[in-house]
Amino acid sequence: MADTRPILILTGASRGIGHATVKRFSSEGWRVITCSRHAFPDNCPWPAGPEDHLQVDLADPGSIENGINELKERLEGRPLNALVNNAGISPKMNDDSRMDSLKTPMEVWQYVFQVNFFAPIMLARGLSGQLKDAQGAIVNVTSIAGSRVHHFAGTAYATSKAALASLTREMASDFGPLGVRVNAIAPGEIKTDILSPETEKELVPEIPMHRLGTTEEVANTIYFLCSEQAAYVNGAEIHINGGQHV
Repeated sequence: MADTRPILILTGASRGIGHATVKRFSSEGWRVITCSRHAFPDNCPWPAGPEDHLQVDLADPGSIENGINELKERLEGRPLNALVNNAGISPKMNDDSRMDSLKTPMEVWQYVFQVNFFAPIMLARGLSGQLKDAQGAIVNVTSIAGSRVHHFAGTAYATSKAALASLTREMASDFGPLGVRVNAIAPGEIKTDILSPETEKELVPEIPMHRLGTTEEVANTIYFLCSEQAAYVNGAEIHINGGQHV
């Protein structure tokens, strides 16, 4: 029997927002193909993981090109309903302090932009035909740090996310005639394993709702943007931060 499930390709699926997104789309009957620079872990309980996981290094343009070809082979001529560019990196100094615009080495700046900015457009361009066939959707994951100076996010990360927000608007204009919608989500402070209790205490008072967001709340918004309910939403950046940006 032919597999007629809608298909999502997702980068950065191993934890946090990405992991919640896998669960959200899978619960709705989607096939989810994940991309990561790591091989699929043997101890992961996800049943479809090994055959629907692709090892690709987003810091390496050559690896991305090879990955695009492999993804097309795995699609086997089927349309691609959604691409979610969730992977992102935010390096710290050796003492874990914030990398500001004075301290960030240029090679780190270039590395961050390759992963956070260039990889999303490379994947979108490479898979544009498959997205067009599905009249599908692209969601770029930006950040609250793209529009305001952040306590912890470094300058390279913040500026790469600001550039990705601008790219989302350009892509919405360019991909729209293909029938492909392009939007972004800008998460604020989301409760994940990487946040320490001390960090949480420092951040929560800044948020009007006085709590952190959950990865499930972010995944729900991603799903909405990829669904028919958002059929006329194009070029938007949705802030998911409890009002922290106001």
